[in-house]
Amino acid sequence: MTLSLFDTATRTERDFTPLEPGKVGIYLCGPTVQGSPHVGHLRSAVAFDVLHRWLERTGHEVTMVRNVTDIDDKTLAKAADAGVPWWQWALRFEREFQAAYAAVGVRQPAAEPRATGHIPEIVALVSALVESGHAYEVEGSVYFDVRSFPEYGSLTRQALEDLTPAPDAPAEVKRDPRDFALWKATKDGEPETAAWDSPWGRGRPGWHIECSAMARRYLGREFDIHGGGLDLRFPHHENEQAQSRAAGDPFARLWLHSAWVTQSGAKMSKSLGNGLLVTEVLSRYPAPALRLALAQVHYRSMLEYSDQTMEDAAATWARLAGFVTRATEKVGAVDIASVRATELPVPFVEAMEDDLGVPRALAHVHETVRAGNAALTAGDAESVATALVSVRAMLDTLGLDPASDEWADADSGSGAAMTALDSLVKADIEARAAARAAKDWGTADEIRDRLAAAGIVIEDAADGARWSLAADD
Repeated sequence: MTLSLFDTATRTERDFTPLEPGKVGIYLCGPTVQGSPHVGHLRSAVAFDVLHRWLERTGHEVTMVRNVTDIDDKTLAKAADAGVPWWQWALRFEREFQAAYAAVGVRQPAAEPRATGHIPEIVALVSALVESGHAYEVEGSVYFDVRSFPEYGSLTRQALEDLTPAPDAPAEVKRDPRDFALWKATKDGEPETAAWDSPWGRGRPGWHIECSAMARRYLGREFDIHGGGLDLRFPHHENEQAQSRAAGDPFARLWLHSAWVTQSGAKMSKSLGNGLLVTEVLSRYPAPALRLALAQVHYRSMLEYSDQTMEDAAATWARLAGFVTRATEKVGAVDIASVRATELPVPFVEAMEDDLGVPRALAHVHETVRAGNAALTAGDAESVATALVSVRAMLDTLGLDPASDEWADADSGSGAAMTALDSLVKADIEARAAARAAKDWGTADEIRDRLAAAGIVIEDAADGARWSLAADD
């Protein structure tokens, strides 16, 4: 089987062939660190972490680069309002983003470059564009001349006349209102520390040029995959591609974009005031449940977020973790090396190779959990062991193995609903135990059947009965 991925540039699903066999270079647009991370920020991080893990599981050496935009207009403005240096403001939220990524099991990238750490590379790239006639200077600022590059608009398939003006400078100072800033001259009132020397005077880089320079620095002039959120396609990624190719770089061979997280149909964002902070969500739900909620919807599909989304995801996590715990108790622990050496089931592989079809892949996980639970009930230790290793191997590729060190201490509960459900079910379990002790088998069976009809599985053990949620059909 061959991995196929949906290329946003061609709008087709393409077989993935790395530039260098066995090695994959990925550039992922990371955060602009102007404020605390919300759930929407984690969507692309989790989606591309799944891609990273899958590529490694299928034998590739992956170099993941995820940048940090640590200086821009909003960062400067918010820092000034707070009365702190802009670099202190940016570092505070950079650390918050790193903590949020780690909390949901996103692996650290091979490189996490900051824009401010690559000024020489940025100035060199802007200079090359000026020298080649693709950029021009006005009063210390440098703009990309979109009309000088006939391919401009090709990534998003838009005609130049249909594009909106770039908002980074007044239209009248540019040759074309759609020309965008590569280098911004220092403005009155901006801190001296937010500017660097350049051939055009003191200033700082524009947003788009940063990523082109850093991608070239760490992945070369041509690399395999460029990714990010769907909202970055225009203008950010369109402008990145134009300026890099105008400078002679083939740039990204494949473009992948993850869809938004929405609330009531609107994109989750700070500007709309509907962002749920990661810290707030993790105070109510287990971290792996949040990862599951973000990963279980196909990365190109919108994810509608609500409390019910998290309750459902947490309940699913509880089922998965509960099976792994019970099966491990039955047949013994399995080391991670054995888990990763296990051949993955064909239906799971087929789903993942088809544009990272995580929903279909998870469906097979649930089928295997059901079979494992049936084997536990039947006392079939051999089938339990087979199901346990298979489930863990599949979940490991998604970053969701409940028995991994990463999630060993994760709470397998699921928030308020699960807490209430636990109290209710335990009351029924105690009533059933009392009926059994009184040899009132009819009442005991009635309680068991009522719980089963509600999707509650009761397992009797030497140390008493325990419950879990039945796997979805």
